Amino acid sequence: ALGLVAYQIPRRRTLLAASLLMAATGLGFAGIEAFWPLLVIAFVGTLNPSGGDVSVFLPLEHTVLSHVVADADRTAAFARYSFVGAFFGALGALSVGSVDWLAPVIRPSTVVTALFGLYGGIGLLTFLLYRRLSPQVEAGTDNPPAPLGPSRGIVYRLATLFSVDAFGGGLVINALLTIWLSERFGIGVATIGAIFFVTSLCSAMSYFAAVPLAKRFGLINTMVFTHLPSSVFLILTAFAPTIWIAFGLLILRSLLSQMDVPTRSSYVMAVVRPEERPAAASVTAVPRSLASALAPLLSGWLLTISPFGWPLVLAGTLKAVYDLALLRQFSAIKPPEER
Repeated sequence: ALGLVAYQIPRRRTLLAASLLMAATGLGFAGIEAFWPLLVIAFVGTLNPSGGDVSVFLPLEHTVLSHVVADADRTAAFARYSFVGAFFGALGALSVGSVDWLAPVIRPSTVVTALFGLYGGIGLLTFLLYRRLSPQVEAGTDNPPAPLGPSRGIVYRLATLFSVDAFGGGLVINALLTIWLSERFGIGVATIGAIFFVTSLCSAMSYFAAVPLAKRFGLINTMVFTHLPSSVFLILTAFAPTIWIAFGLLILRSLLSQMDVPTRSSYVMAVVRPEERPAAASVTAVPRSLASALAPLLSGWLLTISPFGWPLVLAGTLKAVYDLALLRQFSAIKPPEER
């Protein structure tokens, strides 16, 4: 819905409203215990079980970032943007261990409530940061924003492929991967939080490696040939006999799997007209969100019928198919800086 109307709404004002929605989401989960109200908050709020950003922030921030940097600097800007998000996401994953660390002195339910309250507080902090955005983030008169038009075909094809990738990713979201690691290897929340901290940190550092690779080999080649081996590591994790081997494979995967994040965002913003960017960001993000939302239903069912990591095998296979299809369909469509 936001993608359809974002070109008519001031960007700064919409980001401020999204920040308040984030604050309300965290405070709602902290203060409400009844199931149905929580379900409503989960549906309209900004939380998601993957720990990533698939909320209303994404299309707006991608549009603003592409608007204020030159084509040659766009991928590097997205790398810095992704790094900051992943780094603080890693700290968030590590903080989940406080549920176990403080258990001797504070009830786990109290700590969980405090963490949701902290999430709401960060939403208010985000509101204060967005208030400082300059008028430069708004669309200029040279390229007034518009709904999706001439680039519709490219965007729809990208959205379809991204949905396959997102469905594969949804099979191994952090929430379900936590369950599998716990049941397979008998480890606690603090250990799993530490694993996610390290893997998220590795992913964050890999964003910067994507920039020189993209300049040397191109955005599509960087996306495909870093993502493909990471899918193989994910499949091998399902067969890991010990937690340390599984941990090592997850680290190897994290060093490669997220290099396509800044390059993918940069590519989408590059191959559409500037006025179409808000709509393109949403049209490519929403199917990803829907696909990743449906996948846990299948993954959860697979984990109930077998302790083996079938979700990891299926996820890696789907992601490999996505990589090969992306290379075949879009290797000839170059962004401006590669032409």
